[in-house]
This record gives sequence, C-alpha cells and structure tokens, in this order.
Amino acid sequence: MDFSDRLDALQQRAAAAKTEVQAAAAESREQLRQRIDQTQSELNRSAAEAQQRVQQAAPDERSQWAQMKADAAAKTEDIKAKIDRRTRQLDAKAAASDADWAEGGAADALDFAEWAAYNAQLAVLDAIDARAYADELASTART
Repeated sequence: MDFSDRLDALQQRAAAAKTEVQAAAAESREQLRQRIDQTQSELNRSAAEAQQRVQQAAPDERSQWAQMKADAAAKTEDIKAKIDRRTRQLDAKAAASDADWAEGGAADALDFAEWAAYNAQLAVLDAIDARAYADELASTART
C-alpha cells in the first residue's frame, strides 16, 4: 500500500481546511451557512464511505479506525443541530455562551485531529514494520 499518497492527500485536506477557515473569518453569516452546509455534505459522504467499508469487511477484519470514523459522523449531527438552534436565539448572553461552547468544541476537535495524525503516523509505521518483518520471514523460509 502506498501510504505516501494517502499522507499527501491528508496534507492537502489540512491545507484546504486552513484556507477555508481563513476565508470564512471574513464572510457573512449567510456565506458561512453555505460553507457549513458544503462541509457537512462532504463529511457525510466521507462517513458513509467509511461505514460502507466497515459493513463490507468481515467482522474480524473490521478496522477500529474505520469504525471510529463512522461513529464520529454521528457527533457532527449534534454540531449541525446547535448551529440551527443558534439562528433562533435572540438572547445575547445565550448567544455568547453558545459561542464560547463552539470555540471550546473547535479547540477540542483540533486536539483530536492532532492526536489522530500521530496515531495515523504510528499505524503507518506499524504497517511498514509488519510488512518488512513478513518479507524477512518469507526470505528466510526460502533459504
């Protein structure tokens, strides 16, 4: 498996997210809603693909990572519901409290993304080591 291509795609996704967030900071709420809807749609597609891979795999072959990705998709529905509720709030204090919560949630999501990146690196290194060991044993068995 070519992990380098997957890491390149991940790097491009992170760069695109940074660009999107920087652009969003200067947009109207209507533009933000459109951006949120588009991102939600992309996230739903990605989660559906992960869920499909999990369902197609034999129970003993199911990746814990794919299952975690599929499970995390459910959490995004909570964010979407909070965004929808926010548009109905008229109380400035409640809106400020909601903004504080959203900022904390964003910080937590970034912490999780950093953790996931380290775990992905470890998983890739483990896969490379496992393949090298298997090739080494196969080579020894032939001699």
